[in-house]
Amino acid sequence: MIPLSDSLQSELRELLGPRFSTAAAICDQHAGGGMHLPPLPPQAVASVESLDKIVRACAAHGAPIIPFGAGTSLECHVGAPRGGVCMDVSAMKRVLRLSPEDQDCTVEAGLTRIALNEHLRHTGLFFPVDPGADATIGGMASTRASGTTTLRYGGMRENVMALTVVTPDGRVIRTAQRARKSSAGYDLTHLFVGSEGTLGVIADVTLRLHAAPEATSAAVCAFKSPFGAASTAIDAVQCGLPLARAEYLDAVSMRAVNRAFSTAYAEADTLFLEFHGSPEEVAYYAERARSIANENGGGAFQWAIETEARNELWKARHNAGFATLSLRPGARPWSTDVCVPISQLARCIETTKRDIADLPFPAAVLGHIGDGNFHVILLVDPESADERITAQRFNDRLVARAIEAEGTCTGEHGVGLGKRESLRHELGEAVTLMRDIKRALDPRDLMNPGNIFLPDEAA
Repeated sequence: MIPLSDSLQSELRELLGPRFSTAAAICDQHAGGGMHLPPLPPQAVASVESLDKIVRACAAHGAPIIPFGAGTSLECHVGAPRGGVCMDVSAMKRVLRLSPEDQDCTVEAGLTRIALNEHLRHTGLFFPVDPGADATIGGMASTRASGTTTLRYGGMRENVMALTVVTPDGRVIRTAQRARKSSAGYDLTHLFVGSEGTLGVIADVTLRLHAAPEATSAAVCAFKSPFGAASTAIDAVQCGLPLARAEYLDAVSMRAVNRAFSTAYAEADTLFLEFHGSPEEVAYYAERARSIANENGGGAFQWAIETEARNELWKARHNAGFATLSLRPGARPWSTDVCVPISQLARCIETTKRDIADLPFPAAVLGHIGDGNFHVILLVDPESADERITAQRFNDRLVARAIEAEGTCTGEHGVGLGKRESLRHELGEAVTLMRDIKRALDPRDLMNPGNIFLPDEAA
């Protein structure tokens, strides 16, 4: 790791004043270790309100640049294996433009999704992408995030219309206009969406918004087996039911939720479902889903129609990952995810559950079952090298199983530092092409080095 030059530090202090820091405590807060990976602090943190001058200064001195939003990513996307300057964009949180008649808006990269929806609350519109954490919009675009509502509204891939990006040499580019479709040249927007900060720093994002549903209802349904829960979600999707959410928690997850939130859900494989539409549509689709669940061994539906009741239900789902910590105090969670074609989902979950039964530590399965994406949270003793090795082997088998089913090593967590080998396993020579694009745009490997590519690939 090369020390930051005194001249760069002086230049950044002149540009940023007290918003530039090399203090160890500040750097440690931006170390981005994820859940199971070690923290990798930068050498300095720049809290920015605009990007181009800061990027140009770092590039001129050959300093690595690590974009940072809320720090909620799970695969060490914001770690700094080569040191450098962490560019914290959390102060860039303005809504730059809102066009209700066009159902779109442009926001700075540091605005969080919850703050955006609060801003939209009186417009009749909302931004649907919900990864659970209150992530920044720029971070969500960088990791091609999705989440609980992807089944109906799509993820960031479908909802980002355009970006303003600062490239590794400090150029400010606009990737597209606001038109709903375009055949004008390369699709640069979606080159940067999912690039995990390795090609540039996102300054602002133009987003597609959606009309808030007239009526919403949610339900919880317990099953006798994971196969029954998965089959219900698959059958509902294949029947064309416009589910807004279809979330799965296994019996272990439900036990953790009950323990953490003093709830009384059945400790069984469980579906959390949500329906959007007119009151008549919601009632009709909910009844069809209940019938499908019954055919697959589901129990009675526990309904939540009022906003407060629905919020409590989804609070339990969103916090299920953290709730699992109550099952093994002192453990460190290792959260991994895969995504498979929905026709392969039930078999993949069932095989994974058999694999979990042989682990020497607890593990929970949960996920966005309606689009084939599920997570496994491994509760590993951080002091046990044997358990870490066992967890890694489990993760490797899970990824191999998903890829064999023509799925992916990560449905929404991204690659970061944690799944670089898995990406090569999945896409082979396509990763070489990604590396060529990276070299063309960032020949000195200054932008978020270490992410996506193994060290010998990024050189």
